[in-house]
Parts: sequence; structure tokens; C-alpha cells
Amino acid sequence: MPLWKPAAIADRKRITAHIAQDNPRAAMEIGDMLMDKAALLDQHPMLGRVGRVKGTRELVAHPNYILIYRVAGEVAEVLRVKHAAQQYP
Repeated sequence: MPLWKPAAIADRKRITAHIAQDNPRAAMEIGDMLMDKAALLDQHPMLGRVGRVKGTRELVAHPNYILIYRVAGEVAEVLRVKHAAQQYP
């Protein structure tokens, strides 16, 4: 499992809490999907595209959500989770 940095964990929690206000089931599904997509990085750390910030990569986990990560040695570190419509960086 990749290492989730505190900001990424907070992003994931904020996203699922927001979705849960209207649809708790969908919130659980999105949270699980983000974790599942991140898990792919263990075997395929270069799966995502080159990131907009130097040294990062971006994996489109869902049409609305992007995992921003970096590869440190053999470990993928999830740095942030952003909504595709959010201004980043």
C-alpha cells in the first residue's frame, strides 16, 4: 500500500464527508475507490502522468478526482487528492 501523507488523508476525509451529506453509500464507494486506485501504485508507480509540479505524478482515480503522488525509491507517496475542477497547483 502506498504511503498516504497527512494532507492526502485529510483531503480524502473531506471529500467523503462532503459526499456523505447527500449520499453516504456513494461516499464509502468513492473512499474505497481512491484507496483501490492508490494501491495500484505499489506495482505500477509510473502509472500516472507527469505531474504539474516538478517531481510529482498524477493519477486520474475517477473523472472527478486526481491523486497527486511522488515516487520515493520504491514507495509511492500520495501527497494530495484534488477534485478535477480545483485550481492546482
